[in-house]
Amino acid sequence: MKRILLFVVLIAAVSFFLPAQQQITKFAIVDMAKVYTTFFNESRAVQDFNQKSARVQAEINRLNEELIDLKAKLAEVQKNGNRDQTRSLESQVSQKTRVIQEYYQSTYAELELERKRLAQSDSFKTQMETAIKSLAESEGVSMVLSKQEVSGILWYSPSVDITNKLIAALRNRVR
Repeated sequence: MKRILLFVVLIAAVSFFLPAQQQITKFAIVDMAKVYTTFFNESRAVQDFNQKSARVQAEINRLNEELIDLKAKLAEVQKNGNRDQTRSLESQVSQKTRVIQEYYQSTYAELELERKRLAQSDSFKTQMETAIKSLAESEGVSMVLSKQEVSGILWYSPSVDITNKLIAALRNRVR
C-alpha cells in the first residue's frame, strides 16, 4: 500500500511540474522571390512605372524617326550638291542628335532612380510584413522562414509553404 501511495504522490509531483499542454511549434515557408515577381510586379506603382517607361521609349523612338528622316533628306541634298541646304540639314541633324542624347540621359536617370525607389519601397515591405503576420496568426504558425534565405532547410513539406496564400492576402489588401 505504501508503494501505491508513493507511486501516486510521485505521479502527482511530476505532473505538477510538467506543463498541462505542450505547444508544438508550427513553421511555414515563403518563397519571397515568387512573392516579389508575382505581387510586386502586379502592384499599381510598378504598373505606373512600366507605363512611364513605355511613354519614354515611344518618345525616343519618335525622335529617332525624325533623325532618320533628317539624315535621309541630308543624303538627298548632298547627292544633289546643294551646299546651303546641306549645311542647314547638317546643323539640324547635329541638334536633333544632341536633343535625343540629353532626353535619353535625363529620363533614363529619372527612371533608374524611380526603379530603385520601387525596389526598396518601405510601403511594400510594410504591406508584406503585415500580411505575413496576419496570415501566420490565422494559420497558427509560430515562425515563417524565407525559402531563399535559410540555407539550413534541407527539406520541407509543401503543406508548410504559404507563398500562394501570402500572394492572395497581398492582392486582397490592394483591392
